[in-house]
Amino acid sequence: MDAIDTRILRELSRDGRLPNLSLAERVGLSPSACLRRVQDLERRGIIKGYRAVLDPAKLGVGFVAYITVGLNQHTKVAQEAFERAVARAPEVRECHNITGTVEYLLRVEAADLAAYKHFHTEVLGALPQVQTLTTYVVMGSPKDDRA
Repeated sequence: MDAIDTRILRELSRDGRLPNLSLAERVGLSPSACLRRVQDLERRGIIKGYRAVLDPAKLGVGFVAYITVGLNQHTKVAQEAFERAVARAPEVRECHNITGTVEYLLRVEAADLAAYKHFHTEVLGALPQVQTLTTYVVMGSPKDDRA
């Protein structure tokens, strides 16, 4: 990785559909050299893929929260069972195994508070591995670089 690769990654993270010609101009390369670098970044797994950025409100998502989850058993079996369960839950958009006083941090999206309450009580709260749940409601996102 050099400074040009870094500029390529920055530009593509802003706009993954940027045509190669425009990308080459922005990073100061010929189109063929730029394409070779992008392909190399993809081959090396630095660029893992390209995504569309969706508008949650237009998809009916009006409620976003982060939830910390503490498990009642600190075993591999309990973790794997929990991870399988959240992988099946469409409301869970991210699941991170973290350090600290709890095992997981989830980002959850729901249509509204009632839909979230149902998920919290009937899905997440019903899992036998779950001991504690703490919800942090997102009131706004002044910066969000996820694509």
